[in-house]
Amino acid sequence: MGSHLNLWAVLVATLAAFLIGGLWYSPFLFAGAWQRASGLTAADLAAQNRGRIFSLAFVLTLVMAVNLAMFLDAPGTTFVWGAAAGFLAGFGWVALSFGVVGLFESRPLSYVLVNGGYMVVAFVVMGAIIGGWR
Repeated sequence: MGSHLNLWAVLVATLAAFLIGGLWYSPFLFAGAWQRASGLTAADLAAQNRGRIFSLAFVLTLVMAVNLAMFLDAPGTTFVWGAAAGFLAGFGWVALSFGVVGLFESRPLSYVLVNGGYMVVAFVVMGAIIGGWR
């Protein structure tokens, strides 16, 4: 039984999740809600080393995509199962983990919804790409 892992699909899934994050946390969507929920000011964001943050975020997203691809490596995996598995991982593990952490950090519900919501969407898209591009 050989591997059905498509490294191009993993890379495209990583890029897709990264681009979704750029849009999700932009002023067009949830930048303001995310800043308020996270307690970050414009000055806080301006003081960050953006190159380092984006580089590390890309590497971490790549690791997440590889991990998801390993779960989806069965020969019968399809686009639909990939998207479903992405939802189960994104919601059942990641978003709910934000919920647990948010409870102990006394974060507002918007913190969980914005950050968890991004992860659900990103994982669904990554799973669909990895599952569908066999």
